[in-house]
Amino acid sequence: MKLYNHIAPRLSDLEWEMAKHIPAGGNWQNIPIHIPSKRLEQIRISGGRTTYYGRLNYDKPCYTITTYFNRLGNSSNLHPEQQRMISTREGARLQSFKDSFIFYGSKSSQYKQIGNAVPILLARAVAETISPYIKNKTFVDLFSGAGGMSEGFLMEDFNLVSANEIEKHYFETYKQNHSTNTAKEYLVLGNITDPKIKEQVIYPTKHQKQIGIVMGGPPCQGFSTAGWRDPNDKRNQLFNDFVEIVDSIKPEAFVMENVPGILTMRKGEAIKEIIESFEKIGYSVNKPFKLNAEEFGVPQKRKRVFIVGTLKNTNINPPKPLFSITNDSLPNPITVREAIGGLPKLETDSGEFKLICDYKSTSPYESLMMGEIDFKTFYKKSLENLPITFSNY
Repeated sequence: MKLYNHIAPRLSDLEWEMAKHIPAGGNWQNIPIHIPSKRLEQIRISGGRTTYYGRLNYDKPCYTITTYFNRLGNSSNLHPEQQRMISTREGARLQSFKDSFIFYGSKSSQYKQIGNAVPILLARAVAETISPYIKNKTFVDLFSGAGGMSEGFLMEDFNLVSANEIEKHYFETYKQNHSTNTAKEYLVLGNITDPKIKEQVIYPTKHQKQIGIVMGGPPCQGFSTAGWRDPNDKRNQLFNDFVEIVDSIKPEAFVMENVPGILTMRKGEAIKEIIESFEKIGYSVNKPFKLNAEEFGVPQKRKRVFIVGTLKNTNINPPKPLFSITNDSLPNPITVREAIGGLPKLETDSGEFKLICDYKSTSPYESLMMGEIDFKTFYKKSLENLPITFSNY
């Protein structure tokens, strides 16, 4: 059996000495004070997040997978039992990428591709929620990254029309994993602010009766100051291009993904301006979905915001949680053990891009990641131990 991207990053001698003292669920507070580290000295004086220098706990979801999950001090990225950082494949599984999804480019690029991605099962939940209101199950993916959003929508039988990404390594991963979903010339590498690139992305939509969804996560840093009304703030250019493409394609709906901080930026004024910009081009915008990834099958504590608008005045409610730590009628969130427990053991600074090995699933989640079962079967299996029967699916 082939397993891709199961590679553990290197630990320095100092990091190795630190890691030996950190138990499962532990952090920087477990590192003896005699171990020399200027950063640790500063953290001890000023206090620091309990995720710093952390080791994962097998029996809980992980913390947010960042773009630097190869670094010991960045977050809780130590393997629960083995003396190493989690591998690239383990990071991908914690983001709910299936094992068949292969990452390309440099190691540092792969970390960023995974850390920046929208968790697939979170995107799937959004796709499932919107699907009943969409006649044309097609989508255009802007700022596509490695393809987290696309994967979630493909799981719900949406069809990819075109996609755009500016970063060549991200794009290579996207292209390699999605070239069978649409014509290669419709997977466009380049700057979306370039009129030629924009036209390439829009061109295939002209052959469709109507596109179902245009989606993406444009940066909105400029909204922290004067907002989109300031034409001189170049930080908003990508957001303006996103709106322009939505206006040009006129899909049935748009989906814009971002971080939760966008809701409180400038005391709520920023989100009002974002909604206003879509209303000006004819879209009815729903109340933003603020979602926790662990409630939708992702073994990770990660929050994201989705802004959904439709050409018709359609009220779409957020997806209902499928997993919960507090609701006894729902299964508990997926744990780290359920996510990566069956993967082959590794030493630090070891592994291969393509590993020939014999590994087996140890949980329904792993079966889903290995392609042995589909999502509905995975969720039904997750419900099996509950005292009463539900008809979620």
